Amino acid sequence: MAEHNSFKKIKKSLQKEGVRFVRILWCDNANIIRGKAVHVEMLPHYLEHGVGISAGEQGVPVMYDAIAPDSGLSPVGEIRLVPDWDSLIPLPYAPGHVRVMGNMILDGQPWPLCPRNFLKRMIVAAKREGLEIQAAFENEFYLLRQTSEGIIPTDSTVFASTQAIDLNHEVIDAITDALITQGIPIEQYYPESGPGQQEISLRYTDALNAANRQIAFRETVRAVAHRHHLTASFLPKIFPDAASSGCHIHLSLWRDGHNLLPYAQGVCGLSHIARTFIAGILHHLPALMALTTPTANSYRRIRPHTWSGAFRCWGLDNREAAVRVPSNPGLSGSTHFELKTVDASANPYLALGAIIAAGLDGVQRSLDPGTPVDQDPGYLPIEQLTANGIEPLPKNLGEALIHLQNNDVLLNALNPQLSQAFLAVRQAEWQAMKDWDLAAEVKLLLERY
Repeated sequence: MAEHNSFKKIKKSLQKEGVRFVRILWCDNANIIRGKAVHVEMLPHYLEHGVGISAGEQGVPVMYDAIAPDSGLSPVGEIRLVPDWDSLIPLPYAPGHVRVMGNMILDGQPWPLCPRNFLKRMIVAAKREGLEIQAAFENEFYLLRQTSEGIIPTDSTVFASTQAIDLNHEVIDAITDALITQGIPIEQYYPESGPGQQEISLRYTDALNAANRQIAFRETVRAVAHRHHLTASFLPKIFPDAASSGCHIHLSLWRDGHNLLPYAQGVCGLSHIARTFIAGILHHLPALMALTTPTANSYRRIRPHTWSGAFRCWGLDNREAAVRVPSNPGLSGSTHFELKTVDASANPYLALGAIIAAGLDGVQRSLDPGTPVDQDPGYLPIEQLTANGIEPLPKNLGEALIHLQNNDVLLNALNPQLSQAFLAVRQAEWQAMKDWDLAAEVKLLLERY
């Protein structure tokens, strides 16, 4: 195969930097980050058509490498994982290796089951409404030590403890340096409530790059922690009596370079279109949770009075609401909002794409999010909750999957093939783990996420 001139430059640059392997990554329906690495000398053979992976990979649940029943997939068939060269990044924690995100291609076209292509389709759908979606993933995770007596946190401090900053500064500095080297801007860092729990906030960007950054973030945190003889885990619930880990998604809507959210006279400082987008998310949230909180373990986190967004409502600076609108110290109104009912066991392409689909439905139907809640809904009597349309969210993955199975807006957005495979994977996980105790979940999932 003749090498394209542009690719010759890429290969020459890689060779000059001493690169040995190019890792081509994909994220499956169970949110396991997988990859195949091509040696730099062999790249010309994989330029146009990428590497081959079994179509059945998108039917594999988290428990084992086998295809879930009723996924519509089998060991027969192969798709191509074609590099998106715009996402090529050297890995500072793995000298000699670079990472590139892969697009799933079948017969020269995007494969209908490709999660990354799903997000791209939703970005196009937003553009048809004149909207550009900006987003950022805000991760919480634990830093742990493996000992002969089991896993223990790196510290035993409380929220934002400066002692915890000192105790973990070496590995946190290494993580942030590695992220910045990859072109991922860091906004804030602080120790979270749990012992050994950390939070690092990333700067917002366009939706596709936000999801790419989430993959890179998880990869980087885990790899750098390992180099410091630590285990990093994004599993939502690890310890029964310690804080859970979420992954809030911050969102804003733009048009022609202008943020459409702020409106000082609007409810919660938001414009009409922002409120309708939020209304769409809230309307679809019970089904949406199958994609944003998609593991049995996720629902150990979503409890009242834990700041996890356990009720279908929204509010200004209300950390118990599923959607929180941060106040703006200026007078122009609120510049973004966050969905709290998300964790890092979610495939970022599927989660963000589904959020966009739900929000767009709210915009198209001019839905009303209702009255913002200015107190902890967990303390309101059932009569007041009902009168204000505030509902508890699904208590387990099984309930969320039923909601998704009956939600035509999200199923149609995903498309029949992707929705069938996703539901089959998560249903297989629910059936396998619905009766497990926390210890069994942690044993399997601690290092998967």
